[in-house]
Amino acid sequence: MLDVLLVTGTRADWGLLRSPALLMRDDPRVRLRVLATGSHLDPTLGATASELEADGFTIAYRVPILDHRADDVAAVTGALARAVEGIGAVLATAAPDLMLVLGDRYEILGAVSAAQVARVPVAHIAGGDITEGAIDDAFRHAITKMSHIHFVTNPQSAARVAQMGEDPARIHVVGSPGLDGLLRAVHEPPATLRARLGLAGDGPLFLITFHPATLEPESALAQFRELLAALDDLDPSVALLLTGSNADAEGRRLTEAARAYAERRPNSAFRDSLGHDGYAAALNAATAVVGNSSSGLYEAPSFGIPTVNIGDRQAGRLRAASVIDCAAKRAAIADALGRALVLDARKVHNPYGDGRSGQRILDVLTALEAPASLLRKQFHEAG
Repeated sequence: MLDVLLVTGTRADWGLLRSPALLMRDDPRVRLRVLATGSHLDPTLGATASELEADGFTIAYRVPILDHRADDVAAVTGALARAVEGIGAVLATAAPDLMLVLGDRYEILGAVSAAQVARVPVAHIAGGDITEGAIDDAFRHAITKMSHIHFVTNPQSAARVAQMGEDPARIHVVGSPGLDGLLRAVHEPPATLRARLGLAGDGPLFLITFHPATLEPESALAQFRELLAALDDLDPSVALLLTGSNADAEGRRLTEAARAYAERRPNSAFRDSLGHDGYAAALNAATAVVGNSSSGLYEAPSFGIPTVNIGDRQAGRLRAASVIDCAAKRAAIADALGRALVLDARKVHNPYGDGRSGQRILDVLTALEAPASLLRKQFHEAG
């Protein structure tokens, strides 16, 4: 039996990990243990560990790392240090065969750093992508070099991972696992969703998520205020559904600004987290996704809706034809919102896969005969 420790730190990474996690949980060849950390354990950020439990998972380990009183640089670096220490302590006793992680966040950098010291092989999902506007870009590439199996979302990312000296035999193009459950979810009818959220009418609905762009010189809050100003110009018949930001520097301030805006703007609603099924229903009901979340690039195209992608946070990431890029300025955002209202994205191809990623990941992991042998890596010279 393969003993896997899955590490999740945010609602966003759980949305992508959920599909392979469900398959592993129900497979007799795998012993799956879940470690929750980061915003999952913070009540001020939605305490989204409850979403894992609602999906039927027992959380074997909880590693709190966040200081709910602050979201500045010192708080984030402190959280990274606590992640290394806390997850390292778990690994010292849990001794799994393999750690499974996803993405590019500091919580995951801490987890794989601890795994290196504990001599636990790492399987990493979504390496090789590029997000030039965030420090997550460097974190992702560092995680790739400390990982031993690579599940990438597209061929371009596979080529980048190989360019970093990783063995092509350990690189598997599987698509984005976030699509798996979203495409199979039984969606709450749009009218029911609107009624539950208090959104009136049947006009356009914008699903809005804005995260800190951690490498941009302008503050995230200033950029978000430009978005809010552009939203003020919309007709009140346009419904707005705003969600909370992630646990980066300025993240809490963005969340509070979104909450306050929804309270004062008619036909608006705010939720810290929609949960897996709720987010799928929101995508199904939305006219467009707005903000700078990777979901606008990974998942929205499969729902046949446009994405208004603001600023440089997702710069360099592979895009579908339905993605409208704009600067984080009121006029540019307003223009992009107008374009999204008339863009027909129903036949757009999503470059991030077909919704069968979880099974591909499970097949690779269960075929491993000696996970510990993965620890020895050689730099693979290109050509």
